[in-house]
Amino acid sequence: MRIYFTRPLPESVADMARAHFDVEMRTENTPLKIGQMRAALNLYDGVLMMFGDTFSAEVFRDAQNPRCKVLANYGAGINHIDVAAARSAGVMVTNVPGAVTDATADIGMTLILMSARRAGEGERMVRAGKWPGWNPTQLLGLHVTGKTVGIVGMGRIGQAVARRCHYGFGMDVIYTARSDKDAGYPARRVDLPDLLRNADFVIVAVPASPETRHMIGADELSLMQKHAHLINVARGDIVDEAALIRVLQENKIGGAGLDVYENEPDVPNALKALENVTLLPHMGTSTLEVRETMGRVAVENLRAALAGEDPPNLVN
Repeated sequence: MRIYFTRPLPESVADMARAHFDVEMRTENTPLKIGQMRAALNLYDGVLMMFGDTFSAEVFRDAQNPRCKVLANYGAGINHIDVAAARSAGVMVTNVPGAVTDATADIGMTLILMSARRAGEGERMVRAGKWPGWNPTQLLGLHVTGKTVGIVGMGRIGQAVARRCHYGFGMDVIYTARSDKDAGYPARRVDLPDLLRNADFVIVAVPASPETRHMIGADELSLMQKHAHLINVARGDIVDEAALIRVLQENKIGGAGLDVYENEPDVPNALKALENVTLLPHMGTSTLEVRETMGRVAVENLRAALAGEDPPNLVN
């Protein structure tokens, strides 16, 4: 059976796949174009695809009984795949939810600390040769320990961030979710307005969907405390980027830490010009161990699906 990797992956992942399949691995690191996605559906038995490969309803529109039987998404979020259209075309969709949890939570903590302690500003000062030496009022930020963290979306990643905040930094935890979570430590479910009003750090960790697009907009940002920080490790379009830029320009919140953007890889110049925002290039899972684990899970999803078994992480 023929498998297509839409981007280069660690060689250990390719070797695992080659033990089961004839593997073709694309050399470019750019998202597939619509014609390439349509061709992949017809030329391969399975596709190991990435964030940015937008398998929309239009891609599946003319797919009548395609050769491809499974799209193995190399990540947890699936908002770039029209799952219903895939199902109608007879194509399974899988993902790798558990593999990304801890690494993404770690980046969440990185952004909390960098944003609160103005680490990006400090590094830019040093690199530019503009550091005059220590003084008692330089780059005064927000103390993290003992503050209140608000988790928007208490799923795997949200809970992992909350654990780190509570046990590592003694933070009080409030969260939004459809139901109460048994966290094993004090954590209180509230509605979104209450969370925004009371959290010193607001962590966006909810899955992307049409319902969550721009769920953090101008009205929601206006509820945040002036010293509070917004952290997004989910998907860029959950936050209204234009509204966030205005709030940061007017210093109406303490700052923001972003690992994702509305139109990646395009980041607005207005956002890049601000000192009170930390910007990372979608690094949530950027460790070799995690990327290898993600690959192994994705390959196992492919193997099981094409062997007629139930894939471990079937989405549809």
